[in-house]
Parts: sequence; C-alpha cells; structure tokens
Amino acid sequence: MKLSRILSPIKNSPNLRSLIDELEVMWQNEQDKRLDFYNWVTPDKKAEFIGGEIIVHSPVVKKHNVITTNLILLLVPYIQTHALGFLGVEKIMCRFDRNDYEPDLCFFKKEKSATFLDDQTIFPIPDFIVEILSPSTESRDRGIKKEDYQLNGVQEYWIIDPDINTIEQYLINEDGEYNDPIIFEKGIIECSVLHGLNIDVKAIFK
Repeated sequence: MKLSRILSPIKNSPNLRSLIDELEVMWQNEQDKRLDFYNWVTPDKKAEFIGGEIIVHSPVVKKHNVITTNLILLLVPYIQTHALGFLGVEKIMCRFDRNDYEPDLCFFKKEKSATFLDDQTIFPIPDFIVEILSPSTESRDRGIKKEDYQLNGVQEYWIIDPDINTIEQYLINEDGEYNDPIIFEKGIIECSVLHGLNIDVKAIFK
C-alpha cells in the first residue's frame, strides 16, 4: 500500500513518539489557520484552503465562463426534472478532511442535499465534481485535488481543458481509486452519477 510506504520510516523510527507529537502540533496549527480562513473568507472572495495555505483565485476568462454556463444549462434541467439533488457553482465551499475547495461545479445527491439550509456556507464532500483548467490551477486540479477527491470518495471527476476542448472523465472503482481517464474530444459523454444523462461534448464548448 502507498500509505504503508509513506508511514514506514516514521513507524520504524526510534523517535516515533516525538514525531507523532510534532505532527499533532503541526495539525493543530493548521486547524487554527483553517478557522482563521473561515472567519476571513466572504461571498465576494473565491478562495480555497489547501495544505494549510489560502489560495486566492483570479477572475475567470470568458471561455471558462462559457463552458460553465453551458454545463449549467445542460445539467440543471436534468437534475431538476428527475429531482436528483443540488448543483453548486463556483462559490460552494466543500469541506474535506484537511482541505477546503470551491470546485467550478459540484453535484450532491438528494440524500445529502435534502439537509442543506438556505443560509449554509460550508458543504460536505460532493458526489460529482467538474474543474475547468487554467494555467494557475492545472497543477492542483491534476494533483492534490484529484488525489483528495479520490481519497474521499468523489464518485466522478471531470477535468475540462478549455485550450484543447477535451474532457477527462475519472470514475471511482471498487477499490476506491480512479480508473484511467476516458478522454473525450467529441461524441457523447455519459455522466455516471447523473445516470441516464448523455451530453454531446461539442455542446459544452460551443
């Protein structure tokens, strides 16, 4: 197991107790910073808390907004018609074990969304997430976010590249890991979480 390989040097160290204490102090300091982040962030700020650091995002470019709008128009009618749950857009703060993300789009099944309040500002882990790449976010979208989404059981994850008009679809398997991505440049993409929803890929980029 990957985790066992990571922990092995710590587990076998004669200094194990002090290492655990040091990690506990690091964790507590990070959680204190996380609380400060919650007190600092406001609805007009697009920001995330990742690895103990606040990441503030720049305004999006036009094509990013076009893709987001097209997806909303394609997803919302299906979700509402079938009463499937709640679609969050950009400013939905999702709390993971360590990090807080604001995905470009995120969907919560009805079992989760039925408990949401009108004035709620922090949300649980989504079932389906879409991230649209930009030069400043690509390394995180493909790196820590993908790893964290997999670790916390996000069932479906799309990475959209607006420069080359592609969608990478990651689906979680029985082992709790993402399968190799299915890459779409054209044709029909079937949303696994929104079962029965088939989208013409070109309609997302038009």
